[in-house]
Amino acid sequence: MQQSIAENITQIKAQLPEGVSLVAVSKYHPVQQLQEAYAAGQRIFGESHAQELVAKAPLMPDDVQWHFIGHLQRNKVRQIMPIVSLIHSVDSIRLLSTIDKEAARIGRSVDVLLQLHVAQEEAKSGFAVEELMQLAENGEFQPFKHVRYRGLMAMATFTTDTALIASEFARVASTYATLLEKQIFPGADFNQLSMGMSDDWHIAVEHGATLVRIGTQIFGPRQY
Repeated sequence: MQQSIAENITQIKAQLPEGVSLVAVSKYHPVQQLQEAYAAGQRIFGESHAQELVAKAPLMPDDVQWHFIGHLQRNKVRQIMPIVSLIHSVDSIRLLSTIDKEAARIGRSVDVLLQLHVAQEEAKSGFAVEELMQLAENGEFQPFKHVRYRGLMAMATFTTDTALIASEFARVASTYATLLEKQIFPGADFNQLSMGMSDDWHIAVEHGATLVRIGTQIFGPRQY
């Protein structure tokens, strides 16, 4: 017998160490399922499409934290800016500039994660590790005053090779540690590592993930 959404959430949260938060990846799932998750105590939801986020947000309670976790096009930033509490997928300086401008336009600051590309699939977005470090050391992230840097995000290669997944998450964790050591993003706010999805979140947690993005294990297969 299939477990309910509430049972799935309870089961996952029971396995998460203290300090690790669950992002329920709700893209392509109907609002009714999100409401079931909310009733079970879930407050953080992850969406990947601006239009879907904008449509769902008014139908959910005000204390929901909306995380944008997918590739974000610059022409969609304005739509999500009044809603989103954390953008996981900042993958270019140009995108950062747009986010900063749109946040300033409505008089807010927005929390962001810098996305690293460590997977073997070229299609996945993100800064290369060396590129990120070079940009950081050159002060390229400093001009944006309406952006709060909270940490890093990454996706591992889609594979059953757990050693490869572990090595990729370890590389992200090492980059994060180096950024902290060099105090490139000073302050206590730089404290988040978003890694791990339904198939590999256990490995991500072993390598220091503080946010895990889980969809299928909560809601079942996506409803396109």
